[in-house]
Amino acid sequence: MSANLQKIVVMLEMQNAMNTKVHEQWFSQGFEWYRAIWVECAEMLDHYGWKWWKKQTPDTEQVILELVDIFHFGLSLRIDGETSYEQLAAQLEAELSAPEQADDFKQTLELLAATAVAEKRFNAAAFAGCMAQIGMDIDDLYRGYVGKNTLNFFRQDHGYKDGSYIKVWNGQEDNEHLVEVVKSLDTEHADFAKLVYQGLEQRYPK
Repeated sequence: MSANLQKIVVMLEMQNAMNTKVHEQWFSQGFEWYRAIWVECAEMLDHYGWKWWKKQTPDTEQVILELVDIFHFGLSLRIDGETSYEQLAAQLEAELSAPEQADDFKQTLELLAATAVAEKRFNAAAFAGCMAQIGMDIDDLYRGYVGKNTLNFFRQDHGYKDGSYIKVWNGQEDNEHLVEVVKSLDTEHADFAKLVYQGLEQRYPK
């Protein structure tokens, strides 16, 4: 199995685990993941900038974070409880390897959103087009995905549902701590997700 294929399998497993934590029979609930995709696309466009009547500079870091969030929803749309992760990963790898791009990032993003609205599915080729046009590769996606997924687990384990979770530690939001923890680790490590969780645990207020 190629390194990229292995990374996609890991992300599928993590997504299923996260969704199961929220609802045990989540894939039979009919959650509207496609809607989450196009709403995120609209939010991302604000971070990228689209208003011709004022000067705007793309917030690339924020755009990458939004793409990572979209991938969570895209994976959720693909998992059906029947097809193996290896098969799903092979399909996704093939689509991600053939990016679909329009003239610019904004238009490619609209392709991604349009498929979600009209066909209620995840257009991985347009997603790959967005990645390419923002200068993001599979390693960036993996690093961002595993980090955010682990933070979501960490939040659930530390009182996110009942409102007792503390989001700002030592003057920084948890997202900022996450970025620092991830940067200090080797993404190729077999226990990358576990090490991210431990890094957050060490920083979280006791």
